[in-house]
Amino acid sequence: MDSVALASAMVGAKAAQTQIAVAAEMMKMNADAAASIVQVLEAAQQNLSRLANVAAGVGGNVDISA
Repeated sequence: MDSVALASAMVGAKAAQTQIAVAAEMMKMNADAAASIVQVLEAAQQNLSRLANVAAGVGGNVDISA
């Protein structure tokens, strides 16, 4: 195997390693984003359950004039 082929193989291996590292980081970021979405949905569910016992029409006419 000549030195050019060896160098080319090393460059290709390094590029593949970089691509794998970037893909792993993107997967981690996607997992973190999904966890954040779950937290937001759980908080929304908790807020809705707190309002479940409120009488009909409450908050329908809110005066926001200053």
